[in-house]
Amino acid sequence: DKDKLLSLITPTADYADLAGCDLVVEAVFEDSGVKKSATEQAEAGLKPSAIFASNTSTIPISSLAKNSARPKNFIGIHFFSPVDKMMLVEIILGKKTGDKALATAIDFVRAIKKTPIVVNDTRGFYVNRCVLRYMSEAYKMLIEGVPAPMIENAAKAAGMPVGPLALTDETAIDLAQKIMKQTIRDLGDKAVDPKQMALINTMVDDHGRFGRKNGKGFYDYPAKPAKKKLWPGIRDLYPQLAPEKVDYEELQQRLLVTIALEAARVMEEGIVTDPREADVGSILAFGFAPYTGGALSYIDGIGAKAFVKIARNLQKKYGAEFKAPKLLLDMAEKGESFYQRFDPYAKGETRKAA
Repeated sequence: DKDKLLSLITPTADYADLAGCDLVVEAVFEDSGVKKSATEQAEAGLKPSAIFASNTSTIPISSLAKNSARPKNFIGIHFFSPVDKMMLVEIILGKKTGDKALATAIDFVRAIKKTPIVVNDTRGFYVNRCVLRYMSEAYKMLIEGVPAPMIENAAKAAGMPVGPLALTDETAIDLAQKIMKQTIRDLGDKAVDPKQMALINTMVDDHGRFGRKNGKGFYDYPAKPAKKKLWPGIRDLYPQLAPEKVDYEELQQRLLVTIALEAARVMEEGIVTDPREADVGSILAFGFAPYTGGALSYIDGIGAKAFVKIARNLQKKYGAEFKAPKLLLDMAEKGESFYQRFDPYAKGETRKAA
């Protein structure tokens, strides 16, 4: 069976070998210049009906589609790490993406036994916008002097399967650096917190710590059967707070609330239009505390009014990322939940993907 499977795979370094493909998935690293080159060289030999998909983590699909001679056939198919274990795939529609590209992407994702969700275009799409908030809050905690073991344990106590530092290692710290640099190139210096940029630069450039892939990240990865352990050098990066001075329950709250707020913003912007897709996506893509039912159900479970109060208290202490969007304020005033406001079960409703 192994030999039969491997015989179906043709590795190549020649773009000409892509001729005849119905679907190409580009997965070069997160740099718009490299992606432009890969798109142009691949498309040069593709048949006119072929669909070209990008596995970009954060760069808007409409922006990448400008490199394509056939933007109708250009779409995002975003996998999550580790791909063999993560069941979710995000399908991202660019402004010019056609129905055939969408249908092909959905068929492909189902054929490989993954669960697709369809989202509209934005930087970071849906899942990574939430994931990057989760990681960013952990970086802030490190910079504040919160001991790394407390951050990771608080995340697990809150119901997350993987701590934010371990998750950064899984996806790669140098990828986080590339995403930050690309964001600055596209949106300017103020788009990324300079303290967080300095932390990631220190890890990658000064200490050569790229994550699990090179055995050195926020964790050390010894040879099996030994288990990974937090890198002792983390505590030397910033002055450490005494554990008894850290509000452990508040750490848990910060990690969940920052994700849930971003999910609410995504709904407000129309990036995701069905609360079920937002909830399923948050659980399958990065394991948002499954007991809550998902990021939006977490808010619904607390109640919009009570959740907004929690967010305001955190905003006073920790900054603008905890500012509740207007949608949530309106829901709090009207006593609405997401499943009332965006009722996916409304009779006779015809919901469009875009």
